Amino acid sequence: MSDYKAERTISGVFKQQEQVDNVIRRLLDRGVSRDHISVMGNNFQSETRISGFISKKDVIFGGLRSGAIFGSLFGSLLGLLSGVGVLFIPFIGSVVAAGPIGGALLGAASGALAGSAGAGLASVLVTLGMPEEKAAIYETRLKAGEFIVMAEVPADKSGEILLLMESAGGEETHTSESTLPRACPDGCNNPEDLAPEVRSHLSEDAQKTFIERYKAVFEDLKDESKAEEAAWNAVHEKYEEDENGVWSKQKVTT
Repeated sequence: MSDYKAERTISGVFKQQEQVDNVIRRLLDRGVSRDHISVMGNNFQSETRISGFISKKDVIFGGLRSGAIFGSLFGSLLGLLSGVGVLFIPFIGSVVAAGPIGGALLGAASGALAGSAGAGLASVLVTLGMPEEKAAIYETRLKAGEFIVMAEVPADKSGEILLLMESAGGEETHTSESTLPRACPDGCNNPEDLAPEVRSHLSEDAQKTFIERYKAVFEDLKDESKAEEAAWNAVHEKYEEDENGVWSKQKVTT
């Protein structure tokens, strides 16, 4: 674990992928931890169409796809970030997500969408502390092909990083007084360690699967985002969702 202390989340909307590369580089140069930078976008230029990797029958957020594919697929700095994969978000479609936002969408945010046909990214961002009006703008602009960048930073750096975002072309910037939720904020050894939003979407057996995989990957890589991604993938491989959005149905293997 690093001694980087993230306390606030600075967000901004960027119109072009080149701006995203630029702001990631500048954030890294300014000492922002790569594990605390998140990016979302549905218009990344790549040699392979993103839609080829997922299907709409995937669950509410579809689950993160393998990060290894996208690390090599995109020639941009996106590949430096942790947990890069594809999510399926209602009303927006397939979205590339990198960094802790992916885990937050799969975990805490899934509660905002379960059983709600009208929910979209705006509902998710509101659960993460963003005002409704701002969240609606972010959803509209992401759907229009623009990009969202979030940086979790120490409190005493928040003003500096906000100015950095704006000078790099960030629009509709927002400062949240908290960081994005983690599946296991204080370690992952038993079900009580799971964030409530995550635990409520997993059966007891699925909780055990999640924890076992999280622990194994975290002990190996010491990377929260990669451990969370691997844990969700393990659940998705072994279980299916029931009608209440709980991963509980054991998949039949042939």
